[in-house]
Amino acid sequence: MVAVNGTGTDGLQAALAEGQDRLRALLPGLTDELLRAPSALPGWSRGHVLTHIEGVGLALARQARYALRGTLIDVYDGGRPARDAAIEAGHRRSAPQLRSALADALDEVEASWAAVGPDDWDRPVRYRDGALLDAGRAWWRELEIHTVDARLGRTSADWSLPLCTYLVDYLAPRVPAGYQVAFTATDTGWSAVRGSGREIEVRGRICDIAAWLAGRVPEAPLEGGPLPQLADWP
Repeated sequence: MVAVNGTGTDGLQAALAEGQDRLRALLPGLTDELLRAPSALPGWSRGHVLTHIEGVGLALARQARYALRGTLIDVYDGGRPARDAAIEAGHRRSAPQLRSALADALDEVEASWAAVGPDDWDRPVRYRDGALLDAGRAWWRELEIHTVDARLGRTSADWSLPLCTYLVDYLAPRVPAGYQVAFTATDTGWSAVRGSGREIEVRGRICDIAAWLAGRVPEAPLEGGPLPQLADWP
């Protein structure tokens, strides 16, 4: 299990490997028609989402590679504008081109994270001026959430318990000012109270709580509310 308190790095590497394998298994079925169809993200096709996964995967993997050399490097060359331009250019590729590029990217990503040793996770990175563990967890979030966004068969109900536990802890600060939300996961018994102010209860499966906090539509409706508008991502 990947704990949320900074331990469990072996579990994180295993979770990344599993998520990368799952995404790779979805690639053979991609067609041009599927790529042009809408994703779960407004204004983005599946091609947009998969191109973003390709780019962010490579960007965070190089954080790992350079951290192991003791060197800091920007997440994206050219920053957010270059990242956005790459997505706009890349999503137009044909299915064979995108499948090949994403498969190659996953090869590089897998090799980069597999090279991280147990004593390397505290190495500094440029990503949020944090540590390599922060970059690894960012890739975990991006990989799992956007694989669901691509609408290729995997849903938030398929997220693992360790991922859901991590996501609700990481995203709980999205509870907006002026609200106190009492969360209860009806399937695991997990509960927590976040924020202060107007009291709201939110009950449901932990995967559905995680999906809501991530700004996605839960597979099963949450009980309680009415749900407030979430604040920005932390």
